[in-house]
Amino acid sequence: MTKEGIARIVWHPLSPFKRRALFSIVILAVVMAIGTIGMMFLEGWDPVTSFYFMALLATAEGPALSPLTVAGKLFASLMAFVSIGAAISAITFTFGPLFGYALREGFAYIEKEDDKLKTRIERKDQALSSADKED
Repeated sequence: MTKEGIARIVWHPLSPFKRRALFSIVILAVVMAIGTIGMMFLEGWDPVTSFYFMALLATAEGPALSPLTVAGKLFASLMAFVSIGAAISAITFTFGPLFGYALREGFAYIEKEDDKLKTRIERKDQALSSADKED
């Protein structure tokens, strides 16, 4: 993928790339903020511990701590589904156009090389058939 191709996707005025990326990152930030505040309220943890818990939960790493209250466990279970979905969506919406562009460019290159190979094979076949006719 060329530098111009990436710049065309990112900076093109009609491209929804910036809007999609911003929207997905904002959603992830809101989900993380809700989870952090919820764990602070339900478990009595400090902000750093609560954010750390949510970061590990959102990345499916598995938090080192586990909630002690029933409400905290239920909230964490719900936030696991929501935060993992938000993280995957943010990655997909942010980098999806770049992956799609790279995939299209890769397939175009493969097709071009395949056409070159077919042309070479046809030329060899024609050369062999004309050599057989001369004999």
